[in-house]
Amino acid sequence: MQMTLITNPDTSGRLALASKIARVVYAQTGAVSLSLVEAFTSMIKNISDQSSVDIQNIISDSNLFPALEETNIYHERLFVPSVSRGFQMCLRTANRMLAGLLPDKCYGATKYHYADTIPDWALSRGYIADIDGILFYT
Repeated sequence: MQMTLITNPDTSGRLALASKIARVVYAQTGAVSLSLVEAFTSMIKNISDQSSVDIQNIISDSNLFPALEETNIYHERLFVPSVSRGFQMCLRTANRMLAGLLPDKCYGATKYHYADTIPDWALSRGYIADIDGILFYT
């Protein structure tokens, strides 16, 4: 029997980046709905576009995404099985965003917080979208 080594044809690293984005989005949103996943993923793109910071660096920032911290209540969500339906939804959305096929679903937002908390920076601003308990701001 002859065996053939199958290699990953993605030399760009796009699949790995999409997976990282999907894990962060899943951890922060719980993949509650497609509209929330699309809005959250759009926000990541908006931050990158407005700050010229690489998406890889943005999704590694625990100040933006507290689930990256081991002490955060959503940290365990980062380890969602890749076959999970919610994770797969996040992965498809991340791939659409990286391919430039995801319209801005959060109206230009670059900040967010959960509806049950109000950070100091949000006191002087009006939110532009409330999607499944997450408030988005410019």
